[in-house]
Amino acid sequence: MASPLQLGFQDAASPVMEELVHFHDHALMVVFLISSFVLYIIITLVMTKLTNKHAHDSQEIEIVWTILPAIILIVVALPSLRILYLMDEINSPHLTVKAIGHQWYWSYEYTDYKDLAFDSYMIPTQDLTPGQFRLLEVDHRMVVPTGSPVRVLITAEDVLHSWAVPALGVKMDAVPGRLNQTTFVISRPGIYYGQCSEICGANHSFMPVAVEAVPLNHFENWSTTMLEAN
Repeated sequence: MASPLQLGFQDAASPVMEELVHFHDHALMVVFLISSFVLYIIITLVMTKLTNKHAHDSQEIEIVWTILPAIILIVVALPSLRILYLMDEINSPHLTVKAIGHQWYWSYEYTDYKDLAFDSYMIPTQDLTPGQFRLLEVDHRMVVPTGSPVRVLITAEDVLHSWAVPALGVKMDAVPGRLNQTTFVISRPGIYYGQCSEICGANHSFMPVAVEAVPLNHFENWSTTMLEAN
């Protein structure tokens, strides 16, 4: 959960998000070093009154400032490509959930179960109880087990939506007539909030995503209860 005046990312709750945070820090350090070096060069050029006639046309300097940026790009690109492939890799998910975007709520279908499906609406501000978060709480959370690969199939019924949960490192567009998929493994129990990240109409700001991660035995009890209720 994000906090006021927070400068960094939310605490990672999945291995992929941990990798993304590490890559962000890695890339930020590269940018910081480059910016410091450029600032040093600018200050030096402004402050010094000395000139070197041999520096005006130097093949060695041109080779260095051509090869060095290429090396820096490789140092940044290789970890980025690794994470990109990790995010697209889906191997034997233990659970598949279909998330369908509507104007303006989400509906979830647990495709491994016969009749386990429900709609997820935002709880209005006047109905919130103490401790609940405004514009983020829903009446039915998407419940998944911890430590298990979960595949989410994402689509929309009317207009473009986007299913995003920052703490899990997940953001996938929901396109009408198209089925996108993403996957995650939640490391620890908790409730993780997100929102629709595509401008989808008047109530775009009022269709949150709430994912509740519970131990496997609690998930089995919850699914049994939901099936009996349906």
